[in-house]
Amino acid sequence: MKTEINLKPSEILFLIGDTGTVGVVKVANNQMLFIGTPEKEEIVMYLEKDDLIAVSAFGTGEKYEKAIKALVYLTREMESPIIVLPKDHPSSKRLKTVLSIGESVQLDCNITPGTHPEQDILCSCDSLSGLKLDKTENGLAINREIENYKIESL
Repeated sequence: MKTEINLKPSEILFLIGDTGTVGVVKVANNQMLFIGTPEKEEIVMYLEKDDLIAVSAFGTGEKYEKAIKALVYLTREMESPIIVLPKDHPSSKRLKTVLSIGESVQLDCNITPGTHPEQDILCSCDSLSGLKLDKTENGLAINREIENYKIESL
């Protein structure tokens, strides 16, 4: 069963897993965002206002929710570029948050954090793995029923 959630541009949805949290917001404005790749290329993403920014944090609680909000701000408001690490980069083990942006985002616990330039997949904790988030005009649709979530003002 699918879950549909209304989400205003001024709100954030927190999906709360056993060992991780995913925050989701709307991009809110049509804009460009740059992705720096390990091959020293820069990919330009053209985003629409109802596209999603999904930030995955490897922990739960207020500390991680603040980190998610900070990364959302840096990405959405400051238009900071997304940096993709090489697959064997030692820092990928130390990342506390990672993000993905676009029309649709698949959460997956079996990928290395920060190493995927494709913006349709995002590393998450086991209990959120398998969720697919799709943008809708008024929020987002999730491919299955979810229970542990909350919506807050940004």
